Amino acid sequence: MTTGFSSGSCRFADYFVICGLDTESGLEPDELSALCQYIEATKFRDGARGNLANEGENFEQSPLRRTFKSKVLAHFPENVEWNPFDQDAVGMLCMPKGLAFRTQVDCREPQFHSFIITREDGSRTYGFALTFFEEVTSKQICSAMQTLYHMHNRHQHSQPRPRFNSYDISRDTLYVSKCICLITPMAFPQACRKVLQQLHQAVSSPQPPPLPLESYIYNILYEVPMPPSGRSLKFSGVYGPVVCQRPSTSELPLFDFPISEMFNLLGVENILQLFTCALLEMQILLYSQHYQRLMTVAESITALMFPFQWQHVYVPILPASLLHFLDAPVPYLMGLHSNGQDDRTKLELPQEANLCFVDIDNHFIELPEELPQFPNKLEFIQEISEVLMSFDVSPEGNIHSSDSQAKYRGFRSVDMVSDKRNGNLASPLNSYLLRENETIARLQALVKRTGVSLEKLEVKEDASSNKDARFQCDEEELKMHQLNIQVREVFANRFTQMFADYEVFVIQPSHDKESWFTNRDQMQNFDKASFLSDQPEPYLPFLSRFLETQMFASFIDSKILCHDDEEKEHTLRVFDSRVDKIRMLNVRTPTLRTSMYQKCTNIEEAEKAIEMRVAKIDHTALHPHLLDMKIGQGRYEQGFFPRLQSDVLSTGPTSNKWTKRSAPAQWRRRDRQKQHAEHLYLDNDQREKYIQEARNLGTTIRQPKLSNLSPSVIAQTNWKFVEGLLKECRNKTKRMLVEKMGREAVELGHGEVSITGVEENTLIASLCDLLERIWSHGLQVKQGKSALWSHLLHYQESKEKKNATPGGLGPPGFIHDAERRKSDGGVSAMAPLKVSLIQDMRHIQNISEIKTDVGKARAWVRLSMEKKLLSRHLKQLLSEHELTKKLYKRYAFLRCDDEKEQFLYHLLSFNAVDYFCFTNVFTTIMIPYHVVVVPSKKLGGSMFTANPWVCVSGELAETGVLQVPRNTLEITFECQNLGKLTTVQMGHDNTGLYAKWLVECVMVRNEITGHTYKFPCGRWLGKGVDDGSLERILVGELMTPSTENDERMCRTPPMQQSPGMMRRFVTISPNSKPKLNTGQIQEGVGEAINGIVKHFHKPEKERGSLTLLLCGEYGLVWALEQVFQHGFKSPRLFKNVFIWDFLEKSQVYFESAEQREVTPDENWQTRVRHFCRFMRAINNTSRNIGKDGKFQMLVCLGARDHLLHHWIALLADCPITAQMYEDTALIKDRSLVNSLIRVLQTLQEFNITLEASLVKGVGI
Repeated sequence: MTTGFSSGSCRFADYFVICGLDTESGLEPDELSALCQYIEATKFRDGARGNLANEGENFEQSPLRRTFKSKVLAHFPENVEWNPFDQDAVGMLCMPKGLAFRTQVDCREPQFHSFIITREDGSRTYGFALTFFEEVTSKQICSAMQTLYHMHNRHQHSQPRPRFNSYDISRDTLYVSKCICLITPMAFPQACRKVLQQLHQAVSSPQPPPLPLESYIYNILYEVPMPPSGRSLKFSGVYGPVVCQRPSTSELPLFDFPISEMFNLLGVENILQLFTCALLEMQILLYSQHYQRLMTVAESITALMFPFQWQHVYVPILPASLLHFLDAPVPYLMGLHSNGQDDRTKLELPQEANLCFVDIDNHFIELPEELPQFPNKLEFIQEISEVLMSFDVSPEGNIHSSDSQAKYRGFRSVDMVSDKRNGNLASPLNSYLLRENETIARLQALVKRTGVSLEKLEVKEDASSNKDARFQCDEEELKMHQLNIQVREVFANRFTQMFADYEVFVIQPSHDKESWFTNRDQMQNFDKASFLSDQPEPYLPFLSRFLETQMFASFIDSKILCHDDEEKEHTLRVFDSRVDKIRMLNVRTPTLRTSMYQKCTNIEEAEKAIEMRVAKIDHTALHPHLLDMKIGQGRYEQGFFPRLQSDVLSTGPTSNKWTKRSAPAQWRRRDRQKQHAEHLYLDNDQREKYIQEARNLGTTIRQPKLSNLSPSVIAQTNWKFVEGLLKECRNKTKRMLVEKMGREAVELGHGEVSITGVEENTLIASLCDLLERIWSHGLQVKQGKSALWSHLLHYQESKEKKNATPGGLGPPGFIHDAERRKSDGGVSAMAPLKVSLIQDMRHIQNISEIKTDVGKARAWVRLSMEKKLLSRHLKQLLSEHELTKKLYKRYAFLRCDDEKEQFLYHLLSFNAVDYFCFTNVFTTIMIPYHVVVVPSKKLGGSMFTANPWVCVSGELAETGVLQVPRNTLEITFECQNLGKLTTVQMGHDNTGLYAKWLVECVMVRNEITGHTYKFPCGRWLGKGVDDGSLERILVGELMTPSTENDERMCRTPPMQQSPGMMRRFVTISPNSKPKLNTGQIQEGVGEAINGIVKHFHKPEKERGSLTLLLCGEYGLVWALEQVFQHGFKSPRLFKNVFIWDFLEKSQVYFESAEQREVTPDENWQTRVRHFCRFMRAINNTSRNIGKDGKFQMLVCLGARDHLLHHWIALLADCPITAQMYEDTALIKDRSLVNSLIRVLQTLQEFNITLEASLVKGVGI
């Protein structure tokens, strides 16, 4: 992308460079790249294959295939203030593999490639290089090559070498590569290619050029200006005119690489996947034999991201000497040159868990696991394909550019258009393509569904017919510009639609700018939760991850830092104007989101702008002219690029009005930085400080230093990585805690936040990615795709060797009866699971649904977080120092002790909150549960003769009835993940002599996560005792492990501290328990209703258990029990009367009243009918629930169907109430009853869904 250019330069090109063989220093092996090749080759040799005869590149190779050092032979001018010449970088990137030698039998076609140099401040300079071969005239070099061959042949005793790989001084001509290069502030690859090709043509053609080469080079360096914004420029090459044009400030930024080439190489589907990886800031490695392909794909992908910008390491061409950079534990986009022989399997890439590998030449892409889908992917592919097909580009890509390709190229679109004029309307191109092409066949099916016809697809009329009359550039180039702008507009339109209302969610800083900079990494700059809650469900997996990226944060930062259009940087201004246009078109409420796909509408307008510029050239540069050269200068020999005259090329004209030579360099450098500072209108020092800050936020290193690397430089680079990883870890843990703690965090001033399930998943996935990057930094030898899982396996293996004693292998955590009996009921009835890293690994290994190493590592991290053991487990893993030493290089993050300690300390902070990130994600796996029923110690549980059963329910499923052995009262069973547990139904079959049983509580533990739930009871089960219930529904709560059982660090209770035992002795008998007064009862009802209202006001994915709010301690059922118990007349001694008895009497009264037709009004009748129907249904249930259980069921059903307030009104007026309640009772107090009715009415707006266990057996 060409947003970052050096504005200090108004010239088209800053430097002209020549690289090649320095005959004076002779042949020097290119040590670093040779060393890399040697290491690769030895790795390969030590592997399974033993024969290295003609594999790999190494010292045993034929000298013609080795790499030698190239030098910068000359560059003009010597230096430019606003863009200092970087000799190391230019030398490395002009000839990334060093010098190449050939003989007359080899192919010696000139090759063009471009490259990019990124400076410390993020600004970029572009290079365009043409590499060609020249005959070696130096006798010393030829004889040195001959000597190398003799040595090589002696070394190889094997079969004779093939002819093309040898050199004989007596009969072969030796050629060496040379490179001419233009360094420019903006990327105009098409124009630069023409200039360089014409210069090369001038030296290789038999006729000398019209003027000396110096004239043309002087012209391009000093007399050709940069085209101004929105204008086109024409200047002269050696043999013909060169045209370039630059978009205006209201158009998409300059981009001059042929996008069609990327689509031809990879196809739409692959490109969309690669694009998604880039947007989510994964590590991307491009792989090709052609440098120009690497550059084209990298630049195209980053250009399509508009308005976002890639914020991390960006090296489209990675020189051979920088291969160690591939284990950088940061997001990167790099291009690796392949030699065409090695296949993918030989590439030892340090980390692949998060890597997108793109083999450009083979049309192949390897994706990271769990990559979310780009929103509206199919419709998007359809729209891009239509554009491509209108330009004769196959959406599949042209990997097989063989006969089918030739056939299809044979259909010129002109023929088609003329064909249409002759009345043959069906397009032969389309029907041909659709026959040939599966993707398009799929697309056509999709299109039919959406009701669009492909036959109507317009095919561009070719410009060639009237080219001479209208356009100043050649047809191919115009077509490239048109295709580029159309595809880019389609991509830009996706973001304009997706973020049409992003401004509403930008959080403006409350502080002044200075303090905002200082605390930037702790501030929320975008209300992610609200934004996501407005998005269509299918967008969430992608968007929730995209909002966490550095590129999105930087985009929002630049929005915050500019107040008006003047201050906005170019991309933001263009994007905002498009967003405004969409808003005006749609005139809809800013937050209403639709997943309707809206196509791009401003293609024609964008295309017209380009066509107008190319039709009428705005500026023409000075023509090349004779320079003031000495006689005899400027001669040249055919086939050799001459040594240029530095005296005429080292300085430009003094009086040129646009060269800005007079402006001080300091000012120009500032000016350039202004382009990159997110246009902060602060004073320059502050701005520079901010640029550095912003660049360093998520990334520590934007660019490897392109110089010959010494061990100290490598060490320094790795040290930066270590610091960066630690900083990233600190920011991630903090962000996750702030999100998780919600309101508490808001009170601490961290911005308004809440967290959704999607968002929590995203944060945990990005933590897993960070852990993978840390574990892959400085690996000695890569094994498997997940570095973390590989380390864990090594640890498991070493531990299991030590523990191979038979005793140590029983599964921990199963408690024997004797042990349990010793404990004294309650929580300790179930000892906590033993903490064991290996056991947690085994749990993951036993889950058949998880197939890959990366998946296993992620599952293990999730499980450890849920158990609050992540920091502890990793500490234990890293305490095996010998193992860590064996697996990691000295500079690796895991071997930097202080940083490692701090890292574990940051992870420890996760123990402060409750995560269910394992339970909620792996919903279909089988999990063992352990159930213990704790009878009351006071009253002879030992005499109990009936057979007990339980049924456990959770948010995801329930178990069905499980028989519990009477003698042990505990079972372990395995079933599909129940999720968070909510209720236990328990009861017995009422057999034997003594079928009465007082149960204190039931404990249930998930044997994988160790979560233990307590379901308090405190009631009898049996006929003729308590309320005569043979089964009860118990509501559970998650226990917090007690510290004495467990030496874990940092325990805090969970967010929702649940009740103690549910002491609901609702028997209404004298002295049963202190009575509440009316004020307290009203407060209790208010609190219970309030809890339910709050529950429904939370986003769906954050809600806790509604069952707990209805039936738990101080829930709605309890509150209404208090209402009905207040002022209940004391019955005779020893007889218990229950609320249910009162309700049954009222039912009898209502039914007889209905028959007598004593009906005040129709409303009353309806209410009575409802009440009696519910009472009958509950009484007729086949379940053996007691009177209190029936009351609980009635309240739950009444809440569900919004009838409670009607029933309260009925009962308050019922004569039975007058008989059974004192005069002071709450239910007799008119005003209190009315306020109770008003409170209950607030439940009407909520759709209450009851858990199956609460209403089982009631057919309403």
